[in-house]
Amino acid sequence: MKQWETALVRPGTTLEQAIKVLDRAALRIVLVVDIQQKLLGTMTDGDLRRALIKHQSLDTAVEKVMNPQPKVATLDWSRERLLHVMEQQQVLQLPIVDEQYRIIGLESLHELLNQQTQDNPVFLMAGGFGTRLRPLTNDCPKPMLKVGEKPILQVILESFVKAGFHRFYISTHYMPEMIRDHFGDGSQWGVSIQYIHEGEPLGTAGALGLLPKDEIDQPLFVMNGDLLTTLNFQSLLQFHEAHPASATMCVREYEYQVPYGVIESHGHHITSMVEKPLQRFFVNAGIYLLDPVLLQRVTHNHRIDMPTVLENEIANNRKINMFPIHEYWLDIGRIEEFSRAQKDIAGSLQ
Repeated sequence: MKQWETALVRPGTTLEQAIKVLDRAALRIVLVVDIQQKLLGTMTDGDLRRALIKHQSLDTAVEKVMNPQPKVATLDWSRERLLHVMEQQQVLQLPIVDEQYRIIGLESLHELLNQQTQDNPVFLMAGGFGTRLRPLTNDCPKPMLKVGEKPILQVILESFVKAGFHRFYISTHYMPEMIRDHFGDGSQWGVSIQYIHEGEPLGTAGALGLLPKDEIDQPLFVMNGDLLTTLNFQSLLQFHEAHPASATMCVREYEYQVPYGVIESHGHHITSMVEKPLQRFFVNAGIYLLDPVLLQRVTHNHRIDMPTVLENEIANNRKINMFPIHEYWLDIGRIEEFSRAQKDIAGSLQ
């Protein structure tokens, strides 16, 4: 049982019983939920003290004292957003709820400020040529292009470091010495970095086969080295652990508007006409969590792309999750995206 689950109580719980829950859970908050785990309200130790100061009986039901409209967060909130709201609202905890307002977690200010180290390895893919960004990449690998004052790859690494991760692997192929010279062994950031060099391009997943597989003992983060995002990596890990699968793929919603009126028909009869309909799809966001067992199935030094790896898993009836992300996300594949990165994200990620 997760620690926050010990803080759950039902309506009708007395203040006397709630005090015991507060003491047992040691979270300084009680979460009042219905039978479907829907959050009805919260009672902090401060709420309790104020009730006792007003001489309310210990037999009083907790819903008479609770805050029926507490500030809540969702699983996709970044650490920075959680801390900002806690500071703004002057609260020590934020319940995490799903779309049905069911409680699925609890973030505390103490834990966010004293974040534990995460031992999950992180594999950053930085071997591509970046042909669409020429001439910028004629003498610089794409992940080393700077947004603001830092290379893209450094921004990515530091976002993982900030989230508590310390075991890194970086794949290289094009101008590998520039990447190695900049990052070294990772000691500048207090982390370890090992390099996986592709002598020949192995596709978007072939480098997985070059990893020291005996060292990968926990779900492995894999991320393209040309992405900027404020994704909450802890939330992704929690989701993957709660939904066991061979892999979890992050996806983004992509909208496409057909520029013409679309005709539906039966035979030679028109059945409907829709003017410029909007189509919505989920697309691959280039961030994954892979189970160590999946890694064992990737052949050494064999060219293969990530979609093929995942399609093989699905063909063998193994589960692949998708994790929709709503945070900032930018794939720096073309000059337009590189210019956009300079404009709207470089400063905020420094």
